[in-house]
Amino acid sequence: MIEDGDRIAVGVSGGADSLFLLWILTQRLPRIPIHYDLVALHVDPGFEGGFGEALQAHALDQGHRLQLVGSDCGVKAHSPENRENPCFLCSRLKRKRLFEVAVENGCNKLALGHNRDDIIETLFINICYAGEISTMKPVQPFFNGEITLIRPLAFSDEPDIRRFAREAHFPDFSNPCPSAGRTKRQEIKTLLNQLYRRNRKVKGNIFRSMSHVRTDYLLTPEATPALDGQRPK
Repeated sequence: MIEDGDRIAVGVSGGADSLFLLWILTQRLPRIPIHYDLVALHVDPGFEGGFGEALQAHALDQGHRLQLVGSDCGVKAHSPENRENPCFLCSRLKRKRLFEVAVENGCNKLALGHNRDDIIETLFINICYAGEISTMKPVQPFFNGEITLIRPLAFSDEPDIRRFAREAHFPDFSNPCPSAGRTKRQEIKTLLNQLYRRNRKVKGNIFRSMSHVRTDYLLTPEATPALDGQRPK
């Protein structure tokens, strides 16, 4: 996932996951036999009440000059012209901007703070709202290998990360997004947490199932009628 000589752009959203990611990638450098450079980036979605400057000050305390990238990703995603899920469009536009700025900074990798819970939730979001079985991969090359997206926290649990963030006194930034707390992801998270509370093995089983797929027991497109009674093309 990380190799000697890498120049890694780190997407810092301001949430506990991305703050922990920047911290751990920095702290491990003196203890490992390889070297890599970090470029901290924050894409401002364009809402009023943003926290870019406060986030920049926190990053500077950790020895990083956080680059603030202005955008209208969030505003455009919540505008009347967007007929899709605002979170989906905002995320896609921010990711595109991160890729662009990472390449401009000479980075060969882009690190995001998605954790194990995010990967499980994405699986269920795609099943429920996109009609497909897919999720996020820990390592995924883009643009013919020009840049590789990595998720170093892919095997870490969200509650553990948030517990560490509290104990380390990471700042808690208020999310100015009008959809905060009432997204499709939050709906799925609530549902999954109910399952986890009933059986502690459920989360691990779901995560393992994504690398233990028995394709001979899945339906093929040709055998699946569409909702309107027509076969999919």
